[in-house]
Amino acid sequence: MGVTQFLILSQLVYLTTCMDQLHIMYEWKQLDYQFPNDEARQQALDSKSFVPENNIPMGLEVYEDRLFITVPRWRHGVPSSLNYVNLKDNSTTSPKLIPYPSWAAHTTGLDGKPSEIISPFRVRADKCGRLWVLDNGKIGNLENNTTKYPPSIIIYDLRTDSLIRKYMIPDDQVKEDSGFANIAVEDTDCANTYAYAGDLGKPGIVVYSFGKNESWRITHHYFHPDPLACDFSVKGYNFSWTDAIFGIGISAPNPDNFSTLYFHPMASYNEFSVSTEYLRNQSVADDNFEAFKVLGSRGPNAQSSVSFVDPKTGVLFYSLVNLNAVACWRTSNKDYNMKNQGRIYMNEETMIYPTDIKVDYDDNLWILSNRMPIWMYGKLNSSEFNFRVFSAPVLDAISHTACDITPRSDILDKYKDKFLNITNKIASKFKPNSATSFYPLSYSFLLVSWIIACSLY
Repeated sequence: MGVTQFLILSQLVYLTTCMDQLHIMYEWKQLDYQFPNDEARQQALDSKSFVPENNIPMGLEVYEDRLFITVPRWRHGVPSSLNYVNLKDNSTTSPKLIPYPSWAAHTTGLDGKPSEIISPFRVRADKCGRLWVLDNGKIGNLENNTTKYPPSIIIYDLRTDSLIRKYMIPDDQVKEDSGFANIAVEDTDCANTYAYAGDLGKPGIVVYSFGKNESWRITHHYFHPDPLACDFSVKGYNFSWTDAIFGIGISAPNPDNFSTLYFHPMASYNEFSVSTEYLRNQSVADDNFEAFKVLGSRGPNAQSSVSFVDPKTGVLFYSLVNLNAVACWRTSNKDYNMKNQGRIYMNEETMIYPTDIKVDYDDNLWILSNRMPIWMYGKLNSSEFNFRVFSAPVLDAISHTACDITPRSDILDKYKDKFLNITNKIASKFKPNSATSFYPLSYSFLLVSWIIACSLY
Protein backbone atom coordinates (compact mmCIF):
# COMPACT_ATOMS: atom_id res chain seq x y z
CA MET A 1 0.00 0.00 0.00
CA GLY A 2 1.33 3.43 -0.95
CA VAL A 3 1.73 6.22 1.58
CA THR A 4 -1.17 8.23 0.17
CA GLN A 5 -3.52 5.28 0.25
CA PHE A 6 -2.48 4.51 3.81
CA LEU A 7 -3.11 8.07 4.98
CA ILE A 8 -6.51 8.22 3.34
CA LEU A 9 -7.49 4.85 4.76
CA SER A 10 -6.36 6.02 8.21
CA GLN A 11 -8.51 9.13 7.81
CA LEU A 12 -11.49 6.95 6.90
CA VAL A 13 -10.98 4.78 9.96
CA TYR A 14 -10.82 7.91 12.10
CA LEU A 15 -14.01 9.31 10.61
CA THR A 16 -15.99 6.11 10.99
CA THR A 17 -15.08 5.84 14.65
CA CYS A 18 -16.19 9.40 15.50
CA MET A 19 -19.88 9.21 14.77
CA ASP A 20 -21.23 9.42 18.30
CA GLN A 21 -23.43 12.52 18.34
CA LEU A 22 -24.51 12.62 21.98
CA HIS A 23 -23.35 15.43 24.23
CA ILE A 24 -22.95 15.32 28.01
CA MET A 25 -25.34 17.91 29.41
CA TYR A 26 -25.00 17.17 33.14
CA GLU A 27 -22.77 15.00 35.29
CA TRP A 28 -22.52 14.36 39.00
CA LYS A 29 -19.97 12.70 41.25
CA GLN A 30 -22.67 12.47 43.93
CA LEU A 31 -26.20 13.79 43.98
CA ASP A 32 -27.11 16.73 46.17
CA TYR A 33 -30.39 18.53 46.79
CA GLN A 34 -31.58 22.10 47.03
CA PHE A 35 -32.40 22.13 50.74
CA PRO A 36 -34.17 25.19 52.18
CA ASN A 37 -30.86 26.32 53.68
CA ASP A 38 -27.44 25.03 54.75
CA GLU A 39 -28.68 24.28 58.25
CA ALA A 40 -31.43 22.01 56.92
CA ARG A 41 -28.91 20.17 54.77
CA GLN A 42 -26.55 19.63 57.69
CA GLN A 43 -29.41 18.43 59.86
CA ALA A 44 -30.36 15.91 57.15
CA LEU A 45 -26.77 14.67 57.03
CA ASP A 46 -26.55 14.37 60.81
CA SER A 47 -29.85 12.49 61.07
CA LYS A 48 -28.94 10.17 58.15
CA SER A 49 -32.09 11.21 56.30
CA PHE A 50 -29.61 12.24 53.61
CA VAL A 51 -26.78 9.81 52.89
CA PRO A 52 -25.17 11.02 49.63
CA GLU A 53 -23.61 7.70 48.62
CA ASN A 54 -27.02 5.96 48.84
CA ASN A 55 -28.60 8.22 46.22
CA ILE A 56 -28.58 7.07 42.60
CA PRO A 57 -30.55 8.60 39.68
CA MET A 58 -32.75 6.03 37.95
CA GLY A 59 -35.18 7.78 35.62
CA LEU A 60 -35.39 11.01 33.65
CA GLU A 61 -37.96 12.96 31.71
CA VAL A 62 -37.94 16.36 30.02
CA TYR A 63 -40.84 18.74 29.75
CA GLU A 64 -40.37 22.31 28.58
CA ASP A 65 -37.65 23.83 30.80
CA ARG A 66 -37.44 21.04 33.38
CA LEU A 67 -35.40 17.87 33.49
CA PHE A 68 -36.97 15.40 35.93
CA ILE A 69 -34.78 12.93 37.81
CA THR A 70 -36.04 10.06 39.97
CA VAL A 71 -34.03 8.69 42.88
CA PRO A 72 -35.66 5.49 44.21
CA ARG A 73 -35.37 4.72 47.92
CA TRP A 74 -33.44 1.47 47.49
CA ARG A 75 -31.33 2.38 50.52
CA HIS A 76 -31.96 4.71 53.43
CA GLY A 77 -30.94 8.33 53.18
CA VAL A 78 -32.87 9.49 50.09
CA PRO A 79 -34.57 12.77 51.03
CA SER A 80 -36.57 13.19 47.80
CA SER A 81 -37.20 10.59 45.11
CA LEU A 82 -38.77 12.80 42.41
CA ASN A 83 -36.87 15.94 41.48
CA TYR A 84 -36.10 18.30 38.65
CA VAL A 85 -33.36 20.51 37.27
CA ASN A 86 -34.06 23.88 35.66
CA LEU A 87 -32.75 23.57 32.08
CA LYS A 88 -32.45 27.34 31.82
CA ASP A 89 -29.97 27.45 34.68
CA ASN A 90 -26.55 27.09 33.05
CA SER A 91 -24.59 27.98 36.17
CA THR A 92 -23.28 24.45 36.67
CA THR A 93 -23.14 21.05 34.99
CA SER A 94 -23.70 19.36 38.37
CA PRO A 95 -26.89 21.07 39.58
CA LYS A 96 -28.61 20.32 42.86
CA LEU A 97 -31.89 18.46 42.55
CA ILE A 98 -35.09 20.34 43.37
CA PRO A 99 -37.84 18.17 44.95
CA TYR A 100 -41.03 17.92 42.91
CA PRO A 101 -43.66 19.12 43.46
CA SER A 102 -42.43 20.15 46.93
CA TRP A 103 -40.48 18.92 49.94
CA ALA A 104 -43.78 18.18 51.67
CA ALA A 105 -44.70 15.57 49.03
CA HIS A 106 -41.68 13.51 50.13
CA THR A 107 -42.09 13.91 53.88
CA THR A 108 -43.97 11.63 56.27
CA GLY A 109 -46.75 13.54 57.99
CA LEU A 110 -47.04 14.10 61.72
CA ASP A 111 -49.90 11.59 61.72
CA GLY A 112 -47.50 8.90 60.53
CA LYS A 113 -49.09 8.58 57.12
CA PRO A 114 -46.64 7.89 54.28
CA SER A 115 -45.54 10.69 52.04
CA GLU A 116 -47.38 11.46 48.82
CA ILE A 117 -44.48 10.05 46.80
CA ILE A 118 -42.68 6.93 48.04
CA SER A 119 -40.20 5.55 45.53
CA PRO A 120 -40.75 5.98 41.78
CA PHE A 121 -38.34 4.50 39.24
CA ARG A 122 -39.50 6.21 36.07
CA VAL A 123 -41.94 8.91 35.01
CA ARG A 124 -43.54 10.07 31.79
CA ALA A 125 -44.75 13.53 30.74
CA ASP A 126 -47.60 13.30 28.25
CA LYS A 127 -48.61 15.72 25.51
CA CYS A 128 -51.51 16.90 27.68
CA GLY A 129 -49.19 18.57 30.19
CA ARG A 130 -49.39 15.84 32.84
CA LEU A 131 -46.62 13.99 34.63
CA TRP A 132 -47.30 10.28 35.22
CA VAL A 133 -45.37 8.85 38.13
CA LEU A 134 -45.20 5.07 38.59
CA ASP A 135 -44.49 4.67 42.30
CA ASN A 136 -43.08 1.29 43.26
CA GLY A 137 -44.08 1.82 46.89
CA LYS A 138 -41.00 0.10 48.35
CA ILE A 139 -38.36 1.52 50.67
CA GLY A 140 -35.07 -0.26 51.32
CA ASN A 141 -35.18 -2.84 48.52
CA LEU A 142 -31.45 -3.49 48.93
CA GLU A 143 -31.51 -3.54 52.72
CA ASN A 144 -32.60 -6.14 55.23
CA ASN A 145 -35.98 -4.69 56.21
CA THR A 146 -37.99 -3.49 53.22
CA THR A 147 -41.00 -1.27 53.89
CA LYS A 148 -43.86 -1.83 51.45
CA TYR A 149 -46.68 0.51 50.57
CA PRO A 150 -49.25 -0.07 47.83
CA PRO A 151 -47.79 0.77 44.40
CA SER A 152 -49.55 3.63 42.70
CA ILE A 153 -49.86 5.80 39.63
CA ILE A 154 -49.61 9.47 40.54
CA ILE A 155 -50.58 12.16 38.04
CA TYR A 156 -49.58 15.83 38.29
CA ASP A 157 -50.60 18.89 36.30
CA LEU A 158 -47.30 20.24 34.99
CA ARG A 159 -48.77 23.69 34.45
CA THR A 160 -49.79 24.15 38.07
CA ASP A 161 -47.69 21.41 39.75
CA SER A 162 -50.83 20.26 41.50
CA LEU A 163 -51.90 16.67 42.12
CA ILE A 164 -54.58 15.50 39.68
CA ARG A 165 -54.99 11.96 40.96
CA LYS A 166 -53.28 9.23 42.92
CA TYR A 167 -54.47 5.79 41.90
CA MET A 168 -53.59 2.86 44.13
CA ILE A 169 -53.11 -0.31 42.12
CA PRO A 170 -55.64 -2.82 43.55
CA ASP A 171 -54.36 -5.62 45.77
CA ASP A 172 -55.46 -8.36 43.36
CA GLN A 173 -53.21 -6.84 40.67
CA VAL A 174 -50.15 -6.73 42.94
CA LYS A 175 -48.29 -9.96 43.69
CA GLU A 176 -45.87 -10.80 46.49
CA ASP A 177 -42.83 -10.29 44.27
CA SER A 178 -44.22 -7.45 42.18
CA GLY A 179 -41.91 -4.65 41.19
CA PHE A 180 -43.28 -1.83 39.04
CA ALA A 181 -40.51 0.06 37.29
CA ASN A 182 -41.50 1.30 33.83
CA ILE A 183 -44.54 3.09 32.45
CA ALA A 184 -45.71 3.94 28.93
CA VAL A 185 -48.54 6.41 28.34
CA GLU A 186 -50.94 6.37 25.37
CA ASP A 187 -52.15 9.96 25.26
CA THR A 188 -53.97 10.14 21.91
CA ASP A 189 -57.04 11.32 23.82
CA CYS A 190 -56.30 13.42 26.91
CA ALA A 191 -59.61 12.51 28.53
CA ASN A 192 -59.28 8.83 27.70
CA THR A 193 -55.60 8.17 28.23
CA TYR A 194 -54.19 4.71 28.97
CA ALA A 195 -51.07 3.90 30.97
CA TYR A 196 -49.16 0.61 30.83
CA ALA A 197 -47.13 -0.34 33.91
CA GLY A 198 -44.69 -3.24 33.63
CA ASP A 199 -44.23 -5.65 36.55
CA LEU A 200 -40.67 -6.96 36.41
CA GLY A 201 -40.97 -9.05 39.56
CA LYS A 202 -44.11 -11.03 38.78
CA PRO A 203 -44.43 -10.84 34.98
CA GLY A 204 -47.41 -8.79 33.91
CA ILE A 205 -48.70 -5.44 32.67
CA VAL A 206 -51.18 -3.38 34.64
CA VAL A 207 -53.30 -1.33 32.25
CA TYR A 208 -54.83 1.82 33.71
CA SER A 209 -57.70 3.74 32.10
CA PHE A 210 -57.68 7.42 33.05
CA GLY A 211 -61.22 7.88 31.75
CA LYS A 212 -62.65 4.99 33.77
CA ASN A 213 -60.21 5.36 36.68
CA GLU A 214 -59.76 1.61 36.82
CA SER A 215 -57.09 -0.95 35.93
CA TRP A 216 -56.64 -4.59 35.02
CA ARG A 217 -53.72 -6.99 34.80
CA ILE A 218 -52.54 -8.68 31.59
CA THR A 219 -50.26 -11.75 31.61
CA HIS A 220 -48.41 -13.52 28.81
CA HIS A 221 -45.42 -15.85 28.71
CA TYR A 222 -43.52 -13.32 26.54
CA PHE A 223 -43.30 -11.15 29.67
CA HIS A 224 -41.17 -13.78 31.43
CA PRO A 225 -37.36 -13.79 31.65
CA ASP A 226 -35.35 -16.12 29.45
CA PRO A 227 -33.35 -18.48 31.72
CA LEU A 228 -30.55 -18.46 29.13
CA ALA A 229 -30.20 -14.67 29.34
CA CYS A 230 -29.92 -14.11 33.09
CA ASP A 231 -26.14 -13.70 33.27
CA PHE A 232 -24.77 -10.15 33.10
CA SER A 233 -21.30 -8.66 33.16
CA VAL A 234 -20.69 -4.93 33.55
CA LYS A 235 -17.30 -3.35 34.21
CA GLY A 236 -15.89 -6.50 35.81
CA TYR A 237 -18.97 -7.25 37.91
CA ASN A 238 -20.68 -10.54 37.06
CA PHE A 239 -24.20 -11.07 38.35
CA SER A 240 -27.46 -12.85 37.63
CA TRP A 241 -30.72 -10.96 37.16
CA THR A 242 -34.09 -12.53 36.48
CA ASP A 243 -36.05 -9.35 35.76
CA ALA A 244 -39.14 -9.93 33.64
CA ILE A 245 -40.85 -7.36 31.40
CA PHE A 246 -38.79 -4.20 31.67
CA GLY A 247 -38.39 -2.17 28.50
CA ILE A 248 -41.69 -0.81 27.16
CA GLY A 249 -42.12 1.76 24.41
CA ILE A 250 -45.26 2.91 22.68
CA SER A 251 -45.63 4.01 19.06
CA ALA A 252 -47.64 6.83 17.56
CA PRO A 253 -51.30 5.88 16.97
CA ASN A 254 -52.47 4.21 13.77
CA PRO A 255 -55.59 5.42 11.86
CA ASP A 256 -57.78 3.50 14.31
CA ASN A 257 -56.14 5.32 17.25
CA PHE A 258 -54.44 2.21 18.58
CA SER A 259 -50.70 2.08 19.18
CA THR A 260 -48.12 -0.68 19.18
CA LEU A 261 -46.50 -1.50 22.49
CA TYR A 262 -42.93 -2.75 22.05
CA PHE A 263 -41.57 -4.64 25.05
CA HIS A 264 -38.92 -7.03 26.32
CA PRO A 265 -37.87 -8.62 29.60
CA MET A 266 -34.54 -7.47 31.01
CA ALA A 267 -33.29 -11.08 30.96
CA SER A 268 -33.88 -11.64 27.26
CA TYR A 269 -32.28 -11.09 23.86
CA ASN A 270 -35.62 -10.74 22.05
CA GLU A 271 -38.04 -7.93 21.30
CA PHE A 272 -41.84 -8.36 21.29
CA SER A 273 -44.88 -6.31 20.39
CA VAL A 274 -48.65 -6.15 20.77
CA SER A 275 -51.32 -3.70 19.65
CA THR A 276 -52.96 -1.71 22.42
CA GLU A 277 -56.25 -2.77 20.87
CA TYR A 278 -55.77 -6.03 22.77
CA LEU A 279 -54.47 -4.49 25.99
CA ARG A 280 -57.32 -2.06 26.54
CA ASN A 281 -59.66 -4.92 27.37
CA GLN A 282 -58.53 -7.79 29.56
CA SER A 283 -60.90 -10.37 28.10
CA VAL A 284 -59.87 -9.42 24.55
CA ALA A 285 -56.21 -9.86 25.50
CA ASP A 286 -56.89 -13.23 27.11
CA ASP A 287 -58.79 -14.44 24.05
CA ASN A 288 -56.13 -13.30 21.55
CA PHE A 289 -52.97 -14.97 22.73
CA GLU A 290 -51.49 -14.85 19.22
CA ALA A 291 -51.78 -11.04 19.09
CA PHE A 292 -48.47 -10.88 20.95
CA LYS A 293 -45.64 -11.05 18.42
CA VAL A 294 -41.97 -12.07 18.54
CA LEU A 295 -40.09 -9.49 16.46
CA GLY A 296 -36.59 -10.98 16.60
CA SER A 297 -33.30 -11.03 18.48
CA ARG A 298 -30.72 -8.38 19.32
CA GLY A 299 -28.04 -11.07 19.29
CA PRO A 300 -25.83 -12.62 21.98
CA ASN A 301 -24.92 -10.63 25.09
CA ALA A 302 -27.50 -8.01 24.10
CA GLN A 303 -29.81 -7.88 27.10
CA SER A 304 -31.65 -4.57 27.31
CA SER A 305 -33.23 -2.66 30.15
CA VAL A 306 -35.10 0.51 29.21
CA SER A 307 -36.54 1.43 25.80
CA PHE A 308 -38.48 4.27 24.21
CA VAL A 309 -40.15 4.87 20.83
CA ASP A 310 -39.84 8.25 19.16
CA PRO A 311 -43.34 8.78 17.72
CA LYS A 312 -42.18 11.07 14.88
CA THR A 313 -39.41 8.95 13.37
CA GLY A 314 -40.75 5.62 14.57
CA VAL A 315 -37.32 4.71 15.91
CA LEU A 316 -37.13 2.41 18.93
CA PHE A 317 -34.23 3.34 21.21
CA TYR A 318 -32.98 0.85 23.80
CA SER A 319 -30.07 0.24 26.13
CA LEU A 320 -27.58 -2.60 25.85
CA VAL A 321 -26.61 -3.32 29.44
CA ASN A 322 -23.58 -5.54 28.96
CA LEU A 323 -22.17 -3.42 26.15
CA ASN A 324 -22.42 -0.01 27.86
CA ALA A 325 -24.30 1.20 24.81
CA VAL A 326 -27.53 2.58 23.42
CA ALA A 327 -28.87 1.18 20.16
CA CYS A 328 -31.87 1.66 17.87
CA TRP A 329 -34.20 0.00 15.39
CA ARG A 330 -36.54 1.62 12.89
CA THR A 331 -39.99 0.18 13.57
CA SER A 332 -40.95 0.63 9.92
CA ASN A 333 -38.36 -2.03 9.12
CA LYS A 334 -40.09 -5.40 8.97
CA ASP A 335 -36.98 -7.32 10.09
CA TYR A 336 -35.75 -7.03 13.67
CA ASN A 337 -32.25 -8.47 13.48
CA MET A 338 -28.66 -7.47 14.15
CA LYS A 339 -28.14 -6.10 10.64
CA ASN A 340 -30.99 -3.60 11.00
CA GLN A 341 -30.00 -2.31 14.43
CA GLY A 342 -27.83 0.74 14.80
CA ARG A 343 -25.45 1.88 17.50
CA ILE A 344 -26.21 5.31 18.91
CA TYR A 345 -23.47 5.51 21.55
CA MET A 346 -21.02 3.16 23.23
CA ASN A 347 -18.45 4.05 25.87
CA GLU A 348 -16.75 1.95 28.55
CA GLU A 349 -16.60 4.87 30.99
CA THR A 350 -19.31 7.43 30.36
CA MET A 351 -22.12 5.04 29.37
CA ILE A 352 -21.81 2.41 32.09
CA TYR A 353 -25.38 1.19 32.57
CA PRO A 354 -27.69 3.42 30.51
CA THR A 355 -30.72 3.46 32.79
CA ASP A 356 -33.31 5.64 31.04
CA ILE A 357 -34.08 6.98 27.57
CA LYS A 358 -36.59 9.60 26.50
CA VAL A 359 -37.39 11.81 23.50
CA ASP A 360 -38.82 15.20 24.42
CA TYR A 361 -41.44 17.21 22.54
CA ASP A 362 -38.73 19.23 20.80
CA ASP A 363 -37.34 16.07 19.15
CA ASN A 364 -34.30 15.70 21.39
CA LEU A 365 -33.02 12.36 22.65
CA TRP A 366 -32.10 12.19 26.35
CA ILE A 367 -30.18 9.38 28.05
CA LEU A 368 -29.18 8.83 31.68
CA SER A 369 -26.31 6.55 32.74
CA ASN A 370 -25.66 5.74 36.40
CA ARG A 371 -23.10 2.90 36.88
CA MET A 372 -25.72 0.97 38.85
CA PRO A 373 -23.97 -2.45 38.96
CA ILE A 374 -20.93 -0.83 40.54
CA TRP A 375 -23.17 1.03 42.99
CA MET A 376 -25.02 -2.18 43.87
CA TYR A 377 -22.16 -4.66 44.10
CA GLY A 378 -19.16 -2.46 44.77
CA LYS A 379 -18.57 1.17 45.65
CA LEU A 380 -18.60 4.25 43.48
CA ASN A 381 -15.59 6.55 43.56
CA SER A 382 -16.90 9.88 44.84
CA SER A 383 -14.00 11.74 43.19
CA GLU A 384 -15.14 10.62 39.73
CA PHE A 385 -18.18 11.55 37.70
CA ASN A 386 -20.62 8.66 38.10
CA PHE A 387 -23.93 9.91 36.75
CA ARG A 388 -24.39 11.55 33.37
CA VAL A 389 -27.21 12.96 31.26
CA PHE A 390 -26.65 12.96 27.49
CA SER A 391 -28.66 14.65 24.78
CA ALA A 392 -28.76 15.29 21.04
CA PRO A 393 -31.39 15.99 18.41
CA VAL A 394 -32.91 12.67 17.34
CA LEU A 395 -31.90 13.14 13.70
CA ASP A 396 -28.29 13.72 14.74
CA ALA A 397 -28.31 10.73 17.08
CA ILE A 398 -29.50 8.31 14.40
CA SER A 399 -27.39 9.80 11.62
CA HIS A 400 -25.12 7.23 9.90
CA THR A 401 -26.81 4.33 11.65
CA ALA A 402 -29.18 1.66 10.42
CA CYS A 403 -31.96 3.83 11.89
CA ASP A 404 -31.15 6.86 9.75
CA ILE A 405 -34.23 8.17 7.97
CA THR A 406 -32.17 10.46 5.71
CA PRO A 407 -32.07 9.19 2.11
CA ARG A 408 -28.71 7.64 1.28
CA SER A 409 -28.22 10.01 -1.67
CA ASP A 410 -28.45 12.95 0.72
CA ILE A 411 -25.75 11.45 2.90
CA LEU A 412 -23.51 10.92 -0.14
CA ASP A 413 -23.98 14.54 -1.21
CA LYS A 414 -23.37 15.78 2.32
CA TYR A 415 -20.01 14.07 2.73
CA LYS A 416 -18.68 13.87 -0.83
CA ASP A 417 -17.12 17.35 -0.83
CA LYS A 418 -15.72 16.95 2.67
CA PHE A 419 -14.17 13.61 1.73
CA LEU A 420 -12.62 14.92 -1.51
CA ASN A 421 -11.20 17.96 0.29
CA ILE A 422 -9.52 15.72 2.84
CA THR A 423 -8.01 13.44 0.21
CA ASN A 424 -6.89 16.34 -1.97
CA LYS A 425 -5.09 17.96 0.95
CA ILE A 426 -3.31 14.73 1.73
CA ALA A 427 -2.44 14.07 -1.92
CA SER A 428 -1.10 17.60 -2.39
CA LYS A 429 1.67 16.82 0.06
CA PHE A 430 3.11 14.41 -2.51
CA LYS A 431 4.65 15.14 -5.93
CA PRO A 432 2.15 15.09 -8.78
CA ASN A 433 4.19 12.55 -10.71
CA SER A 434 4.63 10.27 -7.73
CA ALA A 435 4.31 6.56 -8.39
CA THR A 436 1.26 6.63 -6.16
CA SER A 437 -1.77 8.07 -7.95
CA PHE A 438 -5.43 8.38 -7.07
CA TYR A 439 -8.13 8.69 -9.68
CA PRO A 440 -11.78 9.68 -9.32
CA LEU A 441 -12.78 6.03 -9.41
CA SER A 442 -10.58 5.40 -6.38
CA TYR A 443 -12.21 8.32 -4.58
CA SER A 444 -15.65 6.98 -5.36
CA PHE A 445 -14.74 3.51 -4.19
CA LEU A 446 -13.41 4.75 -0.86
CA LEU A 447 -16.34 7.12 -0.42
CA VAL A 448 -18.83 4.32 -0.93
CA SER A 449 -16.81 2.12 1.44
CA TRP A 450 -16.93 4.85 4.04
CA ILE A 451 -20.68 5.30 3.71
CA ILE A 452 -21.22 1.56 4.02
CA ALA A 453 -19.05 1.49 7.13
CA CYS A 454 -21.03 4.37 8.63
CA SER A 455 -24.32 2.63 7.96
CA LEU A 456 -23.15 -0.38 9.94
CA TYR A 457 -22.65 1.65 13.09
